[in-house]
Amino acid sequence: MTRRRRLRRTLITGLSLALVAGGIYTAVSLVQRSEQLITEECTAAVGSQRADLATDQAANAALITAVSVRRGLPPRAASIALATAMQESKLRNIGHGDLAGPDSRGLFQQRASQGWGTQEQIMDPVYATNAFYDALVKVPGYATLEITDAAQRVQRSAYPAAYAEHEAMGRSFASALTGETPASLNCTLRSPDTAGDPSALIDGLEAAYGSVPATATGQTLEVDVADSYAWSVAHWAVANAKEFSVERVDVDNKRWDRKARNGWQAAPDVGGGVSITLAAAGS
Repeated sequence: MTRRRRLRRTLITGLSLALVAGGIYTAVSLVQRSEQLITEECTAAVGSQRADLATDQAANAALITAVSVRRGLPPRAASIALATAMQESKLRNIGHGDLAGPDSRGLFQQRASQGWGTQEQIMDPVYATNAFYDALVKVPGYATLEITDAAQRVQRSAYPAAYAEHEAMGRSFASALTGETPASLNCTLRSPDTAGDPSALIDGLEAAYGSVPATATGQTLEVDVADSYAWSVAHWAVANAKEFSVERVDVDNKRWDRKARNGWQAAPDVGGGVSITLAAAGS
């Protein structure tokens, strides 16, 4: 083989490898870019009503609703609580007050000076939510009151009419997160950045619902619950999928798949209960 032919072959081989590498780089770049273009949000679609929340708001909504389920309260209680928290804090655990209450804190902007607890307690979402429900259940006939009226009797707001703006959101997310309306909550998310921790997921579940019959095998958590409770837990897992790196949730022959991004779809029976699969290392 002449020197010129060897040089030509070397150049062709090098160019081919460069094109392949460039193609791979371009494909990876396109995937990464498409991930960044995804708007992360959670949607509750119940009947003709549809409401959207950011992922951190949805996680707080799931906690507030789970506490109502834990206490055996009707879905109306969660609707009232969600509308209230949206008006008071935009469903975020705020560590500061406003002009109406300089010492207001937390999801419900409760005030230590008005007997809601210490500032540390009020900043604990579980404590704050239970404090709200403790006050709500003392309101006679709260479940039949307009959401605005019920919320105002608890909060004593200077702007009572404002709670009405969030009634539709409260009803939609409460119906989904209590499990009253199956397969009604979906979150659109990017791929997880880290592997999920089953122990952390169990801790999160128990903080919200109390003791739950859950067993972890590898990256999969099996929760032995049924009926509306199962759907409440399943929707809670979807609402918290970003924090806990949840990839898949199976319940009642339905599956939510984070990667597919197509909502709840028919799936094989997983044997009852709720199956929550977390991202593995390197996935």
